[in-house]
Amino acid sequence: MKQPKKKILGEERRELILQWLMEEDQPITGTLLATKTNVSRQVIVQDISILKARNLPILATAQGYMYMREHPKADIVSRVIACRHQPEQTEDELNIIVDYGGIVKDVVVEHPVYGDLTASLMIRNRREVQIFMSKMASTKAVLLSQLTDGVHLHTIEARKQETLEEICQALENAGYLLNTEEY
Repeated sequence: MKQPKKKILGEERRELILQWLMEEDQPITGTLLATKTNVSRQVIVQDISILKARNLPILATAQGYMYMREHPKADIVSRVIACRHQPEQTEDELNIIVDYGGIVKDVVVEHPVYGDLTASLMIRNRREVQIFMSKMASTKAVLLSQLTDGVHLHTIEARKQETLEEICQALENAGYLLNTEEY
């Protein structure tokens, strides 16, 4: 009979999780971390919370957990853009951004009670857009922008300022960029 895999405990597990996150450039799912350490997904969520409480730059995204490295300022430019669209247009909006070479870093909405609500996305390509949209559908989750009649902010990143300009122009052409003159 095969010996059950040993559960990795406490601090040793958190050190391994941190090491794995630091070694990876792509998000790692909580399910994979749970499998690798032979604990439940909920234990991983608690471990990530403990690591974040230690001020470690761990980001929870729709694709999994990431260790955030500082980018040299010359390599990456970013811009916060204001958008508005219907929920069924979300996939198209995200695809426009990534198709032009952008990264959708986050989404922010202004809630009347809680103030700014920010969700980390870190969506870089069409595959990650599809994963995000599939998770939204399978969990029946509501987009944050539905709290604000479709109005939301994105921080977008790219390698060149011209790329950000192209993204904004494409979003404006699609009718997603919020026109401040209307309000």
